[in-house]
Amino acid sequence: MNAYKKYITITDPSQLILSDLPFPVGQRVEIIILAEDNPRAEISKKLKNLFDKTQSLPGVQDITEAEIEASKRGE
Repeated sequence: MNAYKKYITITDPSQLILSDLPFPVGQRVEIIILAEDNPRAEISKKLKNLFDKTQSLPGVQDITEAEIEASKRGE
């Protein structure tokens, strides 16, 4: 089997246009579409979930900015 890889960015989710392919007319091909992993998006999602959970902890809303700054200074 001859494999050919091409990266494109979806601009219209209702259609995908492949052009300039290295196959002759009449060549039967199998198309497999794999979405590229986006580790940054996954990390951002996990971090947002962590922040949401942290903010919902009892007493967290009572912490003042001054207390946060003091904590940063090691006081």
